[in-house]
Amino acid sequence: MLWPKRLLTIAFKGLLKNRMRSLLTTLGVIIGVASVIVMVGIGAGAQADVESQISSLGSNMIMVFPGASRHGGASGGAGSYNRLTLDDVDAIREEAVLLSAVSGAVRTGAQVVGGTGDWNTSVMGVSPEYPSIRAWTIQSGEFFDERAVRSRAKVAVLGATVVDELFPNDDPVGQQIRINKTPFRVVGTLKAKGASSFGRDEDDTILVPVTTGLYRLSGGQYINMMFASARSLDESDAAIEEITGILRREHRLNPGEDDDFRIRSQAEFIEMATETQQVMTLLLGAVAAVSLIVGGIGIMNIMLVSVTERTREIGIRLAVGARSSDILIQFLTESVVLSLLGGTIGVALAYVLTTILNSAVGMTPLVNPGIVASAFGFAAAIGVFFGYYPARKAAMLNPIDALRYE
Repeated sequence: MLWPKRLLTIAFKGLLKNRMRSLLTTLGVIIGVASVIVMVGIGAGAQADVESQISSLGSNMIMVFPGASRHGGASGGAGSYNRLTLDDVDAIREEAVLLSAVSGAVRTGAQVVGGTGDWNTSVMGVSPEYPSIRAWTIQSGEFFDERAVRSRAKVAVLGATVVDELFPNDDPVGQQIRINKTPFRVVGTLKAKGASSFGRDEDDTILVPVTTGLYRLSGGQYINMMFASARSLDESDAAIEEITGILRREHRLNPGEDDDFRIRSQAEFIEMATETQQVMTLLLGAVAAVSLIVGGIGIMNIMLVSVTERTREIGIRLAVGARSSDILIQFLTESVVLSLLGGTIGVALAYVLTTILNSAVGMTPLVNPGIVASAFGFAAAIGVFFGYYPARKAAMLNPIDALRYE
């Protein structure tokens, strides 16, 4: 039985005799390992980006939308039946114990004039709790308070895009703007958020008190939706049940009647995005793993050639007392060494590629040490699996026939 050190020495000597062939043989494994790490890293990075964007929408956010109307069994579509009111918001604010904040919301489009020009944007009537729910930060000035809501004050907080369009070289706080010909005083500006995960410019908005938006701008009695924040992400489902119970009571819905509202939580969006990205990551990893298998087939082919070329050597070793198991282990070791060398170079190549993608292309692959270890281990397994047949073929050679081989 050969000692491991001696076995590795023989394996390396055998591979170094044909350096170029050994390098070309490991090329498939190099590409395979690097591809698996980079592809899975890209998938994980994309998943992290989506989760980050969803998290930026707010803190443990829950959204309540109007329900669907039904006529003769046919649904009028989501949002076609609206019974959400500010009284509902007040009831939830007073009774819900699993929520840290709740806000009504009234959305309307408007032409805004002020500063150096005019701009068509989205105006949201919201409650003072809205910034904490949506994780908004005040850039300058202040946010309006509950007193402004009660008095239906004509005050506004501008998003960064609106500030850039109307007041590119000036501080808008304290200045006047006109929203659909109604004068408003700017009391604050919002810190830039950028585009949402759905591609919408989050900064292209103006926030006003919810009562002002409802009675002065939209002229209706129903709000468009509600925003709420659960105390923790784990309590989102329980908080949804709590909101559902309060709204069903406020809307006097009998047991068995369908809800006339819809509730969606941030946890649902994160779960959906995570599932989608996990499938994509799995597919990317599976495609990349194919190149590892191709690399393994290349190792098997080269090892078969090596067995043929070294038939006389095998015959001599068997004739002087080497056992079949010694021959098997020797060739199997050479195969595994080839795979591990390819795996090592592949890991190094993967880190180089992820660095390039991060700095030059702007992608942010997340290289998980577990994935690196798995790819490296898979490379070793490839060496064992595809090297076993050539090794066994070498071990099963008849010494006499091997010695006669020309």
